[in-house]
Amino acid sequence: MKLNKFLALFLCVGLLMILAACGNSESGSDTSSSGDTGGSSDGEKYKIATVVKLTGVAWFNRMEDGVNRFADDTGYEAYQVGPQKADAALQVQIIEDLIAQDVDAITVVPFSAEALEPVLKKARDAGIVVITHEADGFENTDFNIEAFDNADYGRFLMDNLAKAMGEEGEYMTTVGSLTSKSHMQWEEAAVKYQEEKYPNMKAVARQIETNDDLATSSEKFRETVKAFPNLKGFQGAAGNDVAGAALASEEMGLVGKVSIVGTSVPSASAQYIDSGAISTIAFWDPADAGYIMNKLAVMILDGKKDEIIEGADLGIPGYESIKVVDGKYIYGSAQVGADKENLSDYNF
Repeated sequence: MKLNKFLALFLCVGLLMILAACGNSESGSDTSSSGDTGGSSDGEKYKIATVVKLTGVAWFNRMEDGVNRFADDTGYEAYQVGPQKADAALQVQIIEDLIAQDVDAITVVPFSAEALEPVLKKARDAGIVVITHEADGFENTDFNIEAFDNADYGRFLMDNLAKAMGEEGEYMTTVGSLTSKSHMQWEEAAVKYQEEKYPNMKAVARQIETNDDLATSSEKFRETVKAFPNLKGFQGAAGNDVAGAALASEEMGLVGKVSIVGTSVPSASAQYIDSGAISTIAFWDPADAGYIMNKLAVMILDGKKDEIIEGADLGIPGYESIKVVDGKYIYGSAQVGADKENLSDYNF
């Protein structure tokens, strides 16, 4: 009889433990699927890596601000990585490592679109969502997001350069790399537009590669001025190009003689705008681009890909009514220009 009482007690305790465990499991499920946790609808917490061309420069430091803001806003594990120099092979290795880590999504600004096509196909084949930026026409991506139509941006840069040059004279152009699709599209559209609208201007040195490096841009500017002493203008595509050219211009005593226009952020170029070495910089907010890439990745992971359509509002200025081409190429309208008059409006 004592044995029977013992068995009954044992069974009761076991039953209570099972019920308690079930209760805790249900409670945990409710918490992890709440909006505050940054989880998906089934409670999963997404891991999203943003891969940039290189680290330690103002442009991508600002993009990281946007990635971190997305992580703070949503609770997802969103972070940014990149090589210490602009090198496609280093980007490929980083992405290979991320594939091995089984991240949920990779957002990337390719240094060379062609070089990254195979590794991002591998990522997608592994079930990883891929979002690209500054890679118009890229194949192995769920969506490529541009801040604007690239041809429009190239014409925007040229209008500013033509104004600074008085619509006449010789000029040069630089790109980060001949494999940087967006840079090439801006440059080619700008020069074509110049030939049509500003016939008294002439490109004497085109598509000079800088590897997104300030020192290289400075060196290329010096070399081109020596080859073309009548140079009156410079248009740069990569984020460090105008600052590098402006540094050389100041040292060579060419401020006011050579007009410098191109892509940059205020923090990298403010001193040269103040000195008059740079006429105008053009940009979009890299922080917003980083945020948007991550948001698109989550929309796909959450099964909301069909909501990314023409006219959709992505909730960020410049992306309130997007244009979508061929179902995967997205364009906003987020370009801005800054000179001495409005530079103080931008704090990055």
